[in-house]
Amino acid sequence: MNIQQIRNATIVVEYAGKKFLIDPMLSDKGSLSPFPNSARQDQKNPLIELPVSIDSLIKDVDAVIVTHLHLDHWDDAAKEALPKDIKLFSQNEEDATTIRADGFVNIEALTENTVFEGIQLIKTKGEHGRGEILKMAGLVCGVIFKHQDEKTLYVAGDTVWYVAIQEVIDTHKPEVIIVNAGDNQFHQGGSLIMNKDDVYEVHKAAPNAKIVCVHMEAVNHWNLSREELKSFTSEKGISSNILVPNDGESYTF
Repeated sequence: MNIQQIRNATIVVEYAGKKFLIDPMLSDKGSLSPFPNSARQDQKNPLIELPVSIDSLIKDVDAVIVTHLHLDHWDDAAKEALPKDIKLFSQNEEDATTIRADGFVNIEALTENTVFEGIQLIKTKGEHGRGEILKMAGLVCGVIFKHQDEKTLYVAGDTVWYVAIQEVIDTHKPEVIIVNAGDNQFHQGGSLIMNKDDVYEVHKAAPNAKIVCVHMEAVNHWNLSREELKSFTSEKGISSNILVPNDGESYTF
């Protein structure tokens, strides 16, 4: 498999000969308002440009996965750029209905038994924060990828560490894990996605897995920098297993 970090949670996964675009946020730098009640209110989103052209990004994409409908995972620029007949997976029928209203016609809600072109796509749970903030954050999901010719991949999505993540790892034993690790926050409510301690918990649960950390430094409410995460993993002696890609960087496993 090949995993390319694009920007924020937007990644391209080439797996068992198929190209997946996950959580596309394709807006131009600074074209969207900052998320309110959070840091960097003087900076519009996204904070940085895409590292590749939209045309090259969506070329030959076999399927799109939208883990949830928040603006930094599914924006108007993505809706405009993607072909309306492209295969698209959503987390549930409610999201699928919303996406259909934007003109997309080939949508399927993920389940624990989804199969696409011989690839198992197993929907997993997630919690987009802890406590009261969950009511506002809403439902999210992750995805396990399985194929006989590939290592098992776990795309965790917008979630913090909690018991269900341990259960996913124990059940599926992923060898590669992608986590959203920017510790994004509002001024109240705590972490919405994984912080450095959460990443450490993922490593302890899957000590032999390669963990790729994305969703960093791209929207105004980020709270954990790449350099801080790298320093933390170095101090813990786990930096060989925790990969922190720059935008545009890719890995092959």
